[in-house]
Amino acid sequence: MLDPRKLRLLRELAQRGTIAAVAEALSFTPSAISQQLSALEREAGVALLRRTGRTVTLTPAGHLLVEHAQDVLEQLEKASAALAAVRSGPSGPLRVGAFPTAARVLLPPALAELSRAHPGLRPMVSEIDPADVSAALRAGEVDVALVHEYDFVPPVTDASLETEALFGEQMYLTNRATIADARDDAWIVGKPGTLCHAMAIRACQAAGFEPRVRHQIDDFDTVLAFAAAGQGVALVPRLAALTPPHGVTLTGLPLSRRTLAAFRRGYGGHPAIKAAVAAFHTAITHLPL
Repeated sequence: MLDPRKLRLLRELAQRGTIAAVAEALSFTPSAISQQLSALEREAGVALLRRTGRTVTLTPAGHLLVEHAQDVLEQLEKASAALAAVRSGPSGPLRVGAFPTAARVLLPPALAELSRAHPGLRPMVSEIDPADVSAALRAGEVDVALVHEYDFVPPVTDASLETEALFGEQMYLTNRATIADARDDAWIVGKPGTLCHAMAIRACQAAGFEPRVRHQIDDFDTVLAFAAAGQGVALVPRLAALTPPHGVTLTGLPLSRRTLAAFRRGYGGHPAIKAAVAAFHTAITHLPL
């Protein structure tokens, strides 16, 4: 019988690429991860890993088992959600991950709705960039997360997760009529590795140029303050542009950002997840989109 806990480690290795990365993410030693994966190979009766010096890659059998592991882990998540639904209403801790704009604009009314409808729930919010959400959900660091997708940027979730669409918002350009008009301007973009950074770079590339990046800032309030001070142009979403500072004009673009709720595949039926997503939808009705 294959151990689901070891299957989870194999899936993480397929996602993260190295035993060291898996160990760091799950708070184990690399030696412990290696021992567990070796035990999984003995259980499977076939080589799952190819070891060359310190490099470890999955064999064809390893890749095949990862595909089946995802199905097994999804069924276990469904079983956990079903058992939770048999018990009384949603209660206990609920770990929520959110990017800064959602944490500031959407979560306060959503948490108020959760407290009213399900006083037994104890939501705990952590700010997290959408690029890091998949790993955090798979590792069990968060239960549900708010993520976003931009035009020009592929989705950040993977096959181990499910998402539910929440809302979309238009993107705006500061102090210019079109992106092409900002060809010679300094740009304010997000930090490398974030979706905001990738979106801005690719939007400029689609307009035919590489942006001249001067500032790398993730907080949109700070981005707008820098734009007001003449430090560059930037792309900002609707919810970050509700009250632009003096000196900033905003032009709507045919670009959008879409916000989704993400959770582990099979876990969407858990009462706490269903309650959280319902609260998100209720809070959205009050947003000035």
